Amino acid sequence: MSDLSREDLMRAVPYARRYARALTGTQSSGDTLVAESLRELLAPDAAARDPRLDLYGFVTRRFNMQPQLHPKLEGLTSLQRQLLLLTALEELSVEDAAPIVATTLDEAAAQLNHGRERLRDAAATDVLIIEDEPVIAMDIEELVHSCGHRVVGVAATESEAVAIAAREKPGLILADINLGAGGDGASAVARIMLHHQAPVIFVTAYPERLLTGTSVEPAFVITKPFEPLALAIATYQAVTGGVALD
Repeated sequence: MSDLSREDLMRAVPYARRYARALTGTQSSGDTLVAESLRELLAPDAAARDPRLDLYGFVTRRFNMQPQLHPKLEGLTSLQRQLLLLTALEELSVEDAAPIVATTLDEAAAQLNHGRERLRDAAATDVLIIEDEPVIAMDIEELVHSCGHRVVGVAATESEAVAIAAREKPGLILADINLGAGGDGASAVARIMLHHQAPVIFVTAYPERLLTGTSVEPAFVITKPFEPLALAIATYQAVTGGVALD
């Protein structure tokens, strides 16, 4: 690989780590998949086309070869979950996702439709929303309800978020990063996690603050403006998959 393509590959690593952790349900297993995939992709005889797509492909193939890594989830098949993660969370087209999961475009499209239909079957949970913009908060709240979950509080500030979490003990937290004068969503989550553990999805216009490639990144980072399906699949994955953020 050329120096430029190697640099492109390194920029793709944080996204591959996010995808791999979402697939396996743990950070350690996901990072092992990515490390193995990197070694394979950096081999002298490897024919790289698009570093990010190639890395997704190697991660998916290695994951499918190790059934012990598959989380026990209800409702979605492994193929449907992979396609939903690639298209909704990683924002790939179905045309790009199909070869990554080694299926035809028609089959990928059909499985995506089935997967979308099954999202509402996910186990319901109590959700805390941390968002300082009222319109966005209302949109997220409506989507959370449409996925079958309950909203136990909407916090516009860091202090409000910590107080609501202490009182309600939510099963899932949806957090913005930048709360303006109200503080920092990541700091709020860190404070909450000192006393209460729950899956976290960050919904932010600043994903680069989290997906740096130089530190631990959360499994779920959705970029504003977001597609409703992206938040729906991340919510399903967080609630049923128990993805660790450690």
